[in-house]
Amino acid sequence: MATPDGFESTISTHLGQSREVFRAGSGPAVIIMSEIPGITPQVAYFARRVAESGFSVYMPYLFGETMRPFSKPYVRSIILKNCISREFRVLAAHRSSPIVDWLRALANQAHAEQGGKGVGAIGMCFTGNFALGMMLGTKLLAPVLSQPSLPIFRKTGLHASNEEIAAAKERIEVDGARILGLRFRDDPLCPAERFQRLRETFGAAFESIELDPASANPAGPKPAHSVLTNHLIDEAGQPTREALDRVLAFLAEQLK
Repeated sequence: MATPDGFESTISTHLGQSREVFRAGSGPAVIIMSEIPGITPQVAYFARRVAESGFSVYMPYLFGETMRPFSKPYVRSIILKNCISREFRVLAAHRSSPIVDWLRALANQAHAEQGGKGVGAIGMCFTGNFALGMMLGTKLLAPVLSQPSLPIFRKTGLHASNEEIAAAKERIEVDGARILGLRFRDDPLCPAERFQRLRETFGAAFESIELDPASANPAGPKPAHSVLTNHLIDEAGQPTREALDRVLAFLAEQLK
């Protein structure tokens, strides 16, 4: 499997399961979970930007082919595989996917290795709400939910159990954790109702960035969806660049 430029390939074993994890950077640990279809060149570019900003990035292999370019047929094939995978519960509104248990263990490993106040986690699209569920049993202080798309067909679902939501609230109250969410307005995969539910659940601890789809990179697929990857225009003054800058600042505020 290809290793993204600037990363080293390592193996992490938790709960009896070993996975490849790509590592880069130094500083507080941040877990980056790729969107569908996997660790594309755009996802790797974003992860390098996080590492270059003073963080130790842990990017686990979850699905797809590492560094294979984005295409709609490729996306469809990975969606079909993951919809029937035991590791993902794509329809569950009130419980997270089983893979979140493994990701929590990785977060604890990363915190033990890097130290500091706590860890960050960034989920995107299919993995968008995983960072919320990961707040249970970890020192996760900076969850970033970028266009969280699960559960499918349930607009107000958070893809997290009551226990996980309670743990997130405790982490907010006791440790000062906050939650950052990003989406494009009118994104059918990440409906406005989901962000409203997050506001109602977490109050002022939930910060949202909701962008005009006209600000998306026109070279990206339609509709506008991937704020930090496919639809990012990494140029000063661009709204998506400002969203990226806010993610990096949020991580620094919470972890440094």
